Amino acid sequence: MDAERIREISRKHLWQPLFQHSLLETQKPLVLKEGTGCYVKDYEGREYLDAFSGLWAVNIGYGRREVADAVYRQMSELPYYPLSQLNVPAALLAEKLASLLPGDLERIFFLNSGSEAVETALKISRQYGRQKYPGENRYKIIARYRGYHGFTMGALSATGQKMRKKKFEPLVPGFLHAHPPYCYRCPLNLTYPECNVKCADEIGNIIQFEGKESVAAVIAEPIIGGGGVIVPPPEYFPKLRKICDDNGVLLIADEVITGFGRTGTLFASEGFNIAPDLVTMAKGISSAYLPLAACATTPKVFDAFLGSPEAELEFGQVSTFGGHPAACAAGLANLDILLRERLWENSAQVGAYLLKGLEQLKEFPIVGDVRGKGLLAGIEIVVDENKTPADDKIMGRILKGARDEGVIVGRNTMTVTNYNNVVALSPPLILKNGEADRIVEALKKSIGQVARSL
Repeated sequence: MDAERIREISRKHLWQPLFQHSLLETQKPLVLKEGTGCYVKDYEGREYLDAFSGLWAVNIGYGRREVADAVYRQMSELPYYPLSQLNVPAALLAEKLASLLPGDLERIFFLNSGSEAVETALKISRQYGRQKYPGENRYKIIARYRGYHGFTMGALSATGQKMRKKKFEPLVPGFLHAHPPYCYRCPLNLTYPECNVKCADEIGNIIQFEGKESVAAVIAEPIIGGGGVIVPPPEYFPKLRKICDDNGVLLIADEVITGFGRTGTLFASEGFNIAPDLVTMAKGISSAYLPLAACATTPKVFDAFLGSPEAELEFGQVSTFGGHPAACAAGLANLDILLRERLWENSAQVGAYLLKGLEQLKEFPIVGDVRGKGLLAGIEIVVDENKTPADDKIMGRILKGARDEGVIVGRNTMTVTNYNNVVALSPPLILKNGEADRIVEALKKSIGQVARSL
C-alpha cells in the first residue's frame, strides 16, 4: 500500500486533530513509516530530523528495541488486568517513579494521557481540600493564561488558551486565571528583574481576594509549553511555592511536557528548586512508545484519603486502562534507558549548545525572542519593532521551509487569537551537537527566506 492510498483512506475516514479537513484536497500530510534515533522516514523514502519528538514526547528517540521487547514479553505473559488487583509492572514503575520524583512524591495513580493525569490532580485537590479542611469549601483552582493542561473538561477549564476553550463553553466552574511569567511580553508592563516577579504575587492576590478557604490548588507548567515555550524567571516558582504554603493551597506541577529530562534535570521542578504537592506526567514517561500517564502526590495529601470504609474518604475514581501492564512495562524499559544513558545531562549540554546556535536567528528582524531550557526551545516570530505577532501564513511558511530542509519543527497553535507565533523545538534527548547544528541551519534558511520576502 502506497502513501497516496493511505491519504485517500484518511480523507474518507480519519479525523485528525487541530486540522481543517477541507484543506486535505490541496495539502498532503506526511505518511510516516519508521523511526530511528532522532529521525523518522515517510512512505516515499524521505527522512526527517524530528525536532519536535512527535508531540514533545519521544525523549529516548525512536527505534529502541528493548522497549518493544519488554512490551512483547509482558503481553505474552499477562496482556491486561486492571488495578482492582495488582500487576508487577505497575507496582515496579510506581516504586521507580517514587525514587526519581522531587521531594516526597511517593504515591502514584496511573492513567493514559496527560489530560487524564491533570483531571485526576484537580479531583484529588478538591477532595483533599474538603477532607483536610472540614467546614470550608476549597474547590477553586488557579491556573495561568497561556497555559495548556489538556482536552478533558476539567483540564480544559484550567487551560488559559481562549481558542482551545471557546467552542466548548460553558466549562467547569471554579477556575481562575492569572497572568503568566512572560518577560518578553510582560502583561503587567514591567521589566525583569526590577519587577520583583509581580506575576507570582498576582496569584497570591487572587487567593487573598477569593479567600483561601475557597481555594484548593494552583496548577502550573514549570515551563509553559504549547502556549509558546514561556520560561519563568528563576525566582518565580520558589515565590509561588511560598504563597501556596502560606495559604494551605496545593501546588500542582504539570510536568507532562517538562518531565523526564526535557529541561536538563529529571523534572523541571528540580531545576526551579521546588517540590510540588502533586505532579502530572505523560509523554516522556514512556517516550510515547505506549499511552501512559501518572499523577503523583505526597503522604500529606494521600493520608487525607485514609479512614474507615464508613467514612467514605477514599478517592472515587477508576481507570480501565490506568496501570496497564504492557504500558507500564514500556515505562520501565524507557526509564532504564533514560537513567542508564543519563539523558537529562545530554539535554542540558546539547540544549545549551542548541540555544546558543538559535541566538544566531536574531540576525533576522522577524525573530523577536529566543528562549528555552534544556532541549525545549521557542523562537517567537514578529513582523515589526512593535512585536506584532506573525500570522498563520508566515508561520506555515517557516515550518514548511524547515521541513523542505529535512527538519520537522512545531509551533503553538489555537492558543490565543493572533498569538500563535512561536516555533517550538523539543527534539529527542539523544540529540547530538551536529544534529543541533542541522536544526539551526534549517531554521536559518527557512526564516531567512521568509524575512527577505516581507
